[in-house]
Amino acid sequence: MSIASVVNQWFVVNGRDLPWRRAGFSAWGTLVSEIMLQQTPVARVIPRLEEWLQRWPNPAALAAVPSGEAVRAWNRLGYPRRALYLHAAALTITERHAGVVPRDVSQLLALPGVGDYTARAVAVFAYGDRHPVVDTNVRRVIARAIDGNAEAGPPSTRRDLAAMEALLPADTEGARLFNAGAMELGAIVCTARAPRCDSCPLAEVCAWRAGDYPPYSGLRKAVQKKFEGSDRQVRGLILAELRTADVPVLATELDTVWADDVQRTRALAGLLADGLVVGSPSAGYELPS
Repeated sequence: MSIASVVNQWFVVNGRDLPWRRAGFSAWGTLVSEIMLQQTPVARVIPRLEEWLQRWPNPAALAAVPSGEAVRAWNRLGYPRRALYLHAAALTITERHAGVVPRDVSQLLALPGVGDYTARAVAVFAYGDRHPVVDTNVRRVIARAIDGNAEAGPPSTRRDLAAMEALLPADTEGARLFNAGAMELGAIVCTARAPRCDSCPLAEVCAWRAGDYPPYSGLRKAVQKKFEGSDRQVRGLILAELRTADVPVLATELDTVWADDVQRTRALAGLLADGLVVGSPSAGYELPS
């Protein structure tokens, strides 16, 4: 049996019941979920996704409200620029695609905030088209099972897509299952820190296991800075303060959010530059309208 066949059989039995995998889940819901899932755990995404889709069940509904409402509803999901991207994407879909999330990968790539992974994920999981879809989990499964490496190394869109394409079944349903199954395998079995090799469906054919788990010696991507004490944390605290306010928040009120004046000023300047906050020291600061 091919690796794809093994993974697909395993996934049908062991795949988690997630909202975006259920029959009838919309293309808009798929796009929202994929952007929410970027660098955010599934458990944190599900309740926010459900709230979001209940409030804005289609692109036109989100496009009809100010972008600040999207930032407010994003709450503490992290990387709040994603909320602005989703709002901008909703505007584009409403204005250029008659309110329907496009199916074509090139049209999806033209939406604000949509990259190679998200475009192909929507085309595959919402519309059933055949494309390789590669995320961090897929890269790790391929690196271990096929290449015999403990880690995948720095990403390369061209190389990663080619590696997945080489394993992808020719039929669209088999390809869709394998895309989802490889992701799931990397997420819950072939994990980065504690892989459950004894329960892996690819244990008998895994090149890394066959090589007695050699340590990784290749290049690594840069390690992300700690959240505690970072500008990201200060930005989040400022946004949390503004979300709860119905009127502009004065600069003196923001002084209580973070004691370090230099870092707080830098974080606020970054939020203003990103369009996540509007205002001035004299008028006060608020979410965009």
